[in-house]
Amino acid sequence: MTCTVIVGGFFGDEGKGKIVAHVAYQDDPSIISRGGVGPNAGHTVKTAEKEFGVRMVPSGFIYPDAKLCIGSGVLVDPRVFLNEVGALGVGTRIFVDKRCGIIEEEHIARDKGSAHLSKTIGSTGTGCGPANSDRVLRLSRQAKDVPELADYITDVPLMLNTALDDGETVLLEGSQGFGISLYYGTYPYVTSKDTSASQIAADNGVGPTRIDDVIVVFKAYPTRVGEGPFETEMPREVSHKLGIEEFGTVTHRERRIGTWDGEMARYSAMINGCTQAAITGIDHVDSACYGATEYSQLSKKAKDFIKMAEDDIGVPVTLISTGPEITQTIDLRYEV
Repeated sequence: MTCTVIVGGFFGDEGKGKIVAHVAYQDDPSIISRGGVGPNAGHTVKTAEKEFGVRMVPSGFIYPDAKLCIGSGVLVDPRVFLNEVGALGVGTRIFVDKRCGIIEEEHIARDKGSAHLSKTIGSTGTGCGPANSDRVLRLSRQAKDVPELADYITDVPLMLNTALDDGETVLLEGSQGFGISLYYGTYPYVTSKDTSASQIAADNGVGPTRIDDVIVVFKAYPTRVGEGPFETEMPREVSHKLGIEEFGTVTHRERRIGTWDGEMARYSAMINGCTQAAITGIDHVDSACYGATEYSQLSKKAKDFIKMAEDDIGVPVTLISTGPEITQTIDLRYEV
């Protein structure tokens, strides 16, 4: 029995989707279950043949042998969910907890119509903030109340804990990043709930004593979409010269790019209870590392960067992403 939580250590967009997919193929989980806010977070998974951007379905869907779940803490937009289920062909293996809050059309209208949310905060306009507000006020519908979701409704915590009791492997997938946590992020420029590993476990009804590993994903060059403080942000012309130009999966807004923030990485690792770290975008540190699959293939510049990151984070870097595809990964988790 192993239960691993995978979360983002900076402001989101760290490449969690790729890391989840890689770990799934290596660890053979029976269930991959998503926590987090809702469809305001997009995850990108790229194979040699195709690139997928998902907002509701867990990014681990690409591993075909796992059941997929959406935990009770997550907000569900039925329209987005059903569109993705149909497009990805996962209808026979995906489940939604009966207690998930529902995003209505009026939540989206309130989100987009609020100058404070849409302009000042830089909301994605997906209705999550207003929906979570109604959930706290006990005004929200739950997934079990939506006829279109009837075929997918289950008790996700019961599924997950039963699987763990049976000695199976479970992955819990976070969304967004530590820097936009409602509790620990750059308030008020944050999302509408906590995004830390503890919250992702709670979103799925898995108690803290059942978590074996917390993998926090950090980006060599952190990025941020929307407004809010970004201590290490570089001018856009500088990031473009470095060959880094990225756009948000949900909003398609150009991401702001920064340099490594060791202080934030250290604090994020502490709050998340990080047991091992993943570093993505090492090919931006040194393009010669692009596509490497063995640690020995990394340059001294890249290895020095990883050593610096380990010193800042305080735990080993066991997963290193060298490109966007799942296969472009160095996995040191099982090396002695």
